[in-house]
Amino acid sequence: MPIVQIQMMAGRPPEKVKKLIERVTDTVAEELGSPKERIRVLVTEIPKTHWGIGGIAASDREDR
Repeated sequence: MPIVQIQMMAGRPPEKVKKLIERVTDTVAEELGSPKERIRVLVTEIPKTHWGIGGIAASDREDR
């Protein structure tokens, strides 16, 4: 049973996350020949206050 873990900053619309899960599942099924029912995709959304880039919280960066 393939398990795919995705960590990303929070803030995307739920529809985008659902589409990501769908497309990752399709890709894994195609590439590994695994039935979709056996594929698990875990999406963890991290608050920008808990995501550091270059020593600065993403919530404090100007280039976000």
